[in-house]
Amino acid sequence: MLKEEYKKLKVLYVEDEDFIRANAVSYLKRFFYDVYEANDAYMALELIEKKQPHLVITDIKMPKLSGLDMIRRVRQTDEKTQFIVLSAFTNKDYLLDAIDLGLVKYLSKPIKHDTIFPLLLKCAKQSFENKNNKKFINETTYFDSFEKILKVDEQEIKLTKSEMLFLELLCVNSPRVVTYEQMQEYIWEDEFMSDNAIRLLVRDLRKKLPCKAIKNVSKIGYKIELLK
Repeated sequence: MLKEEYKKLKVLYVEDEDFIRANAVSYLKRFFYDVYEANDAYMALELIEKKQPHLVITDIKMPKLSGLDMIRRVRQTDEKTQFIVLSAFTNKDYLLDAIDLGLVKYLSKPIKHDTIFPLLLKCAKQSFENKNNKKFINETTYFDSFEKILKVDEQEIKLTKSEMLFLELLCVNSPRVVTYEQMQEYIWEDEFMSDNAIRLLVRDLRKKLPCKAIKNVSKIGYKIELLK
């Protein structure tokens, strides 16, 4: 039996063969509330951005874009999403390519319950029991860097995408200062970051955090100091 908390693991299954994908999704839904599916890597990338799954299980050989190339794209901005890669055959070149991608496991098909289930448990435990994920701003307020949510007294506080990215950036760099250049690259990317947009973002996020949690460092940027 899975812990109730583990059932909240969000899983995305990526496979271009409909029959295999349907069977796998049916299996995963026996354990988890939120199971998504994609029939190619591009659809998977959209779902990863929109649904932010904890775990992605993907085939390697797919049309348009391979599973490994998809993971490389995700890893450019995301080191936390867990990946299990499946292959119909063991290929040494694939194994070498996968080494630096931080995979949970590389498995050869067909996949059996006794093989995959312990890995699902491992991923759930990593997602929900890793204390390092919780960045405490005070005794009752923390940002979960894995779930990417803010909680006050264990109640989730809604964040906009920009607020979430800004708070994540502050927590990851704490107690160092997050520069305006870092904010431009991480939050706005190719869009123009105006002074007014920064002021509004900081103002709105401050309203959701303890008083004076975000500190301005003149002409450099912002920082936040977390509890030890």
